[in-house]
Amino acid sequence: MDRPLTGKTVLVTGAAKRIGRSIALALAERGANVAITYLASQTEAEEAVHALAAHDVDALAIRCDLRNPEDIEQTVAAVVNDLGRIDLLVNNAGIFASEALENISVDQWDAMFTTNTRAPFLVAKAAHPHLRAVKGRILNIGSLGGLHPWATHGHYCTSKAALHMLSKTMAKAWAPEISVNCIAPGMIVQGEVDDAYEHFARKTPMQRNGTAEDVAAAAVFFATAPHFITGQLIAVDGGLGL
Repeated sequence: MDRPLTGKTVLVTGAAKRIGRSIALALAERGANVAITYLASQTEAEEAVHALAAHDVDALAIRCDLRNPEDIEQTVAAVVNDLGRIDLLVNNAGIFASEALENISVDQWDAMFTTNTRAPFLVAKAAHPHLRAVKGRILNIGSLGGLHPWATHGHYCTSKAALHMLSKTMAKAWAPEISVNCIAPGMIVQGEVDDAYEHFARKTPMQRNGTAEDVAAAAVFFATAPHFITGQLIAVDGGLGL
């Protein structure tokens, strides 16, 4: 396999499992050294580091509570200290919840925005000088829910819509040194799925749900595409949002 990211260093938040892990692995396969963050999934994070290192790259996992600004600052500093640089930041970590709009509490609203919107901003802000120095890139993982309203996920959809706008704002504010793009995954499944997920597959023009590997392929595109491409959002949804 071609390794266009050899010599580059990537930080992927929330990458012990699921989409984040697939993104981290895809970037390691292309030669990138990879740092991942996790909160509670220590065992999975250690397993992910082992899988990353198998691609003959440097890899490390750092426990980081993205709700804590000090943790974020320390994590970015640790990545630079251990791996020397940051060329690409992938803001993948996020939370998801369902609640009737009229029942969403202030705490639920704030928790959603703290992780899904504020944290990507703070990580990007901390990484900014390092990315600027190497003409780096930022990739934010949004959601189809940030493009289309879901009635019982109002706080989630709004937090992701805000992340989409933040991505465009970053792209404009931090050009020309840093390119910033965003991916909006649709229905992404892993392993066996129940009838509810199959319902979405039938509604999708491509007649299947997405996989973490589909999202990872889009991440590889943005990681290796011309730096000139910035401020863009790609929905990886098989056409579900059409």
